[in-house]
Amino acid sequence: MILTWIEQRDGNVDTISWEAVTAGRQIADELGGELVALVLGAGVDGLANEAIQRGADKAVLVNDASLAQFRLKPYAATVQHVIESHDVKAVVMGASSSGLELSAYVAAKLGVGLAADCTDVAVEGGKVVISRPALIGNLVVKVNFGEATPNMLTVRRRIFPVMEADESRRGDVVSMNAVLGAGDISTEIKGLEAAENTITLANARIIASGGRGLGGPEGFPMMQALADTLGGALGASRAAVDAGWIPYEYQVGQTGKTVQPDLYIACAISGAIQHLAGMKTSKVIVAINKDPDAPIFKYAHYGIVGDIFDYVPALTAEFKKAQK
Repeated sequence: MILTWIEQRDGNVDTISWEAVTAGRQIADELGGELVALVLGAGVDGLANEAIQRGADKAVLVNDASLAQFRLKPYAATVQHVIESHDVKAVVMGASSSGLELSAYVAAKLGVGLAADCTDVAVEGGKVVISRPALIGNLVVKVNFGEATPNMLTVRRRIFPVMEADESRRGDVVSMNAVLGAGDISTEIKGLEAAENTITLANARIIASGGRGLGGPEGFPMMQALADTLGGALGASRAAVDAGWIPYEYQVGQTGKTVQPDLYIACAISGAIQHLAGMKTSKVIVAINKDPDAPIFKYAHYGIVGDIFDYVPALTAEFKKAQK
């Protein structure tokens, strides 16, 4: 049995979960086993059937008010219980913030290894083997899990395709109770606040990022205008975040978000190793920097040597004209 967790918030599934289903489906087919989707939440009955329509053979549904919002302890206890109650060969989750936290916690509890940020999965000699980037993407390493089970892995966002829902697919949905009662959970979520009309870095197909060369926080409205015009998200380098010009949630890099958009526009970003670790695998990289020797140009598909305060507004204006 291959297990995959369907991450959702208020009944809305994070797309990376469907990508994890695709990876899990590949492993299950090559091992000759079944793929089981684990759906945790409150009022999420319909997601169990959707998981089956998108590739799972069956689903385990835990519908409980205590699971309405993601909290590590109750979620981990339920995942661990399902694993220990079945012959689970592998567990596949998305490499989201919650997926990375949950997978690491459960792996530690079970005493098994975890391969994070996988970009490919395969079965060789009856064993799961994954590929993942290393050394800021300069190497791709293969990881063999050996004899310990379950093999736990998370998949990098926007690598595996999302299978279209097939309404003709049928499978069993097994309901079970939450493992922990409300009194056993030490944390409580009072509320959540989400920014309106924004695109998150994790899901963005286009990202416009600014760095130290912006000179201060006053440069970021210009970057935001470019991102908004392209229907993308705003990003930043660690240097800009450390300087206090923009909040940490916008940071791209080894200590920030790892992204893989279709288009990444790096403005006034020199190309430090830690930043490259977070965006180097973008499909197309455009760099704008007045320093012709900036390291970012070694990785950019297209480069502009010049003043960003000339080029970014000009590009934004041209994009707006093209959209009319």
